[in-house]
Amino acid sequence: MAAGTHQIVPRRRGWVFDEAPAIWLAPLGVLLAAFYLWPALQVVRTSFTDANLMEPTARTTLDSYRDVLFYSGLNEIGKATLVFVGGSVVGQLSFGLLIALALDAGAKRKLPGVTFVRVAVLATWIIPGVASGITWQLIFSESRVGFLNGVLNAAGMRSIAWLSDPDIAIWSATLANIWRGTALSMILLYAGLQLIPGSLYEAAAIDGAGRFQAFRYITLPQLKPILLINVILVTIFSLNTFDLVLPLTGGGPGRSTEVLALAVYNTVFHDFNLGEGSVLAVMMLLIGLGMTAGYARLLR
Repeated sequence: MAAGTHQIVPRRRGWVFDEAPAIWLAPLGVLLAAFYLWPALQVVRTSFTDANLMEPTARTTLDSYRDVLFYSGLNEIGKATLVFVGGSVVGQLSFGLLIALALDAGAKRKLPGVTFVRVAVLATWIIPGVASGITWQLIFSESRVGFLNGVLNAAGMRSIAWLSDPDIAIWSATLANIWRGTALSMILLYAGLQLIPGSLYEAAAIDGAGRFQAFRYITLPQLKPILLINVILVTIFSLNTFDLVLPLTGGGPGRSTEVLALAVYNTVFHDFNLGEGSVLAVMMLLIGLGMTAGYARLLR
């Protein structure tokens, strides 16, 4: 090649993710918009109407918001939801952490039965919510077939109105939801425990730290991001739970166990009121977004 000339090197064509991320993310964006964003916008639009499944026409109005916000039963629904979600978050995180710690210790010592316990806990998670509700309805039953009251009677104690006492029923439903969702917390926390370097515990042992001190100053700080993510997921899942409560109590006695998600279901499919049901759904959406934003701020 003559001096002073430039050699042209052909550039190989191909997609580069760093240079064109929008192309790769576009299909996911379309799916999210079609199956999440558009239905959510439709719910918001319907909340500003008096739509009813019994009537073909609907007019734009704020009556649905007025009827829901000034409805006397909204306080009972809010109280039941607060107890159900709050109790589920505390219970699932606590039991999930205890089981994860036990499995982690058993795996490190190579104890038999660790895999069986892991599978048994995961089995509670894959059971459908309706099946879980029916199972716990039999466990809490106040008839002769009730498991818990049968145990109490065999021990010489009197039966407890697990599902017919308004003050106890909401805690019974919360216990059932804790049993169902503990597996998710256990999975996340167990994975987080595997990421903690063993050298930290070795250094703490050399410095004379006990097990409780190691748990407080090493385990918990290392698990903090996973715990916060866990709180977000458990809160959202518990807030959206109605399939377990429906066969367990149906929202009763009275409205003591009618959580917000179940109230949406009853308003739409029992009362056929799309407008008010959409208002309750919008409230669920705002609560979920608010909690998620708050937890995301804590993560930073």
